[in-house]
Amino acid sequence: MRFSIAVFLLATLKIMGQEQETPLDSVQELKEVQVTATLKKKIETAMKMNVSVDEFLASSDNISFIKRGAYAWEPLLNNMGMERSTITIDGMHIFGACTDKMDPITSYVESNNLAAVDITSGQQGSSNGATIAGSVDLKRKSTPFSMQPNWAGTYQTGFELNNEQFYNQGNMAYSSRNFVAEGSISYRKAENYTDGNDEVVDHSQYQKFNTSVGLAYKTGDLSSVRVDAIFDVAKDVGYPALPMDLWLSRALIASATYKQFFEDGIAKVWDAKVYYNAIEHYMDDTTRPENLVHMDMPGWSTTYGLLSKIHLQKNRLSSEVQLNAYDNLSIAEMRMYPQDRSERTMFAYSWPWVTTQYAGLSVNNSLEVSEQSVVDFGGSLGVNYNHSKYVDFNWIFYPGASQEKTRWLPSLYAGYKHKLEQFDFSIGAGYGHRAPSVSEGYGYYIYNSFDRYDYIGNPDLKNEVSYELNASAGFRSEKFSLGANVNYFYIQDYIIGRILSLGSPMNYQSVGVKGYTSLDYATLFNFSLHSSYAITSDLHWKGTLAYARGMDNDKGNLPFIRPLSYQTSLHFQNGALGIQTTLNGDFEQEHYSPEYGEDLTPAYTILNLSADYSFTLNTYKTVLQVGAENVLNQYYSTYADWGNIPRMGRNFFTSLQINF
Repeated sequence: MRFSIAVFLLATLKIMGQEQETPLDSVQELKEVQVTATLKKKIETAMKMNVSVDEFLASSDNISFIKRGAYAWEPLLNNMGMERSTITIDGMHIFGACTDKMDPITSYVESNNLAAVDITSGQQGSSNGATIAGSVDLKRKSTPFSMQPNWAGTYQTGFELNNEQFYNQGNMAYSSRNFVAEGSISYRKAENYTDGNDEVVDHSQYQKFNTSVGLAYKTGDLSSVRVDAIFDVAKDVGYPALPMDLWLSRALIASATYKQFFEDGIAKVWDAKVYYNAIEHYMDDTTRPENLVHMDMPGWSTTYGLLSKIHLQKNRLSSEVQLNAYDNLSIAEMRMYPQDRSERTMFAYSWPWVTTQYAGLSVNNSLEVSEQSVVDFGGSLGVNYNHSKYVDFNWIFYPGASQEKTRWLPSLYAGYKHKLEQFDFSIGAGYGHRAPSVSEGYGYYIYNSFDRYDYIGNPDLKNEVSYELNASAGFRSEKFSLGANVNYFYIQDYIIGRILSLGSPMNYQSVGVKGYTSLDYATLFNFSLHSSYAITSDLHWKGTLAYARGMDNDKGNLPFIRPLSYQTSLHFQNGALGIQTTLNGDFEQEHYSPEYGEDLTPAYTILNLSADYSFTLNTYKTVLQVGAENVLNQYYSTYADWGNIPRMGRNFFTSLQINF
């Protein structure tokens, strides 16, 4: 985003110098910037045109996923769970309504209503809220104004054989000098998939409908207003790794934005946004007749928010100042029934009406020391307030625990980048706090089917405090590139579950009760090496190697830390024909954590192939793609597959995209 603004400003200054006699038309320059960004950041991969948001994020070195089925994977940034990262949509905070993390924010958007994904590691991602791991901001598509009325659109359809998935996606946009209207629609439906042994993985089906609309109006030569909305519905979603499935998930995400550009002074761009979102999520086990006791787990999350940021620039110093505030209410229930579901035997709040209010002010600065060197520095200060309406549930385990809690969450970071001919280097450090999540602070008997314990929150947990170091080095020539990235986190008062001596499990499948507690500290190390080589003008190779290591203060292994992994790919492009192949896998997971339900995961290697062909169909640019994933039909499960559920076996797919 900062890069796009900088390009805009340079273009604006150039226009101002060349066109003294006519008023500046900011719309023309915004169009140039937007097109460039879109071309650079398509929501697709070289292997597959139609990817889910999860599949696209998985192509990043920084992100991996916990999978409990074929839908709504839980993203791990820098090998840390969602509670340690900030995930937003255009800076808007949205909180899931499922205590089992089965509705991450990434599940409420589709690839065809996104333009880019901004992934920021560590404390440099603190502008959107307190974080440890960093931030992921999902950028929605935003059609620019145009000097002449213009229509544009895309339609895409396809089929995947293994799970009989059929999907349709469409986008349409109209733009003129003063008005923009755009919309998207997407529908996916998949049946149960089969694994590498050709066995059906029950409860892995899903269906999802998503639509979005955006309207923008130019209020002046340098200002505009815009309203956006996303509506998402998922039904009949199976989770083979869990004892229950999703009956219905529904989300409404809406916002109104005002944008102002400035011709003079140090202020360049100001954005102000108000937003609202409501999530409802209904887990039940009506499709699991083998369960002795039936349970429903509905949840609701409602958020109101405000976002205001201004970009400043003077000489070689550019700054972004951002105010971020929101109010969230999270409610989740447990309802147990005997075999006769007309009778209810138990009711409890697993999230007892928890209100979270947050306000934070952040400053991000970039100083060009020379043509080769840049210093980035900044920080944020946030205040986080929690209130539990029914704190009585927490008092059962923590008598006298706070019903309300106010926490101060500071953050600081600094980094230095240097470019020397074909080499570039960077080094940085960060310090930051985060508050416990709703589950960690106020959760009540949240069943974890991975280690088979019920979890209890503690409202008086300390803030987690992170100390971070990071560095990178790279070399680039005309045909060859090589780069390495490394970061290290020392996390004080690391929050994790430990067995409680009091209390008995509520779920008949549970073996005990764990309470969220703070370890003295934990450490996490991440390393990635990536390279590329142009073998010929048509044939290109890429390779990535990644490694992570996480330990607690007793040198025990942290859960869900990725073992040594690799990916290598070849891409051939000659005119309209493209052919891609990838080989990726993990080494054996030696550093697993039995205390948290993990076991040794064998190594695996997966081969994928695809080919695409571009042609013109009645003047419309059209792309046809065919391919196969897991070509060798290997049976495998990764370190992050909940309960060792097997991944999908061989899967043939095809896609057709028409642009008009």
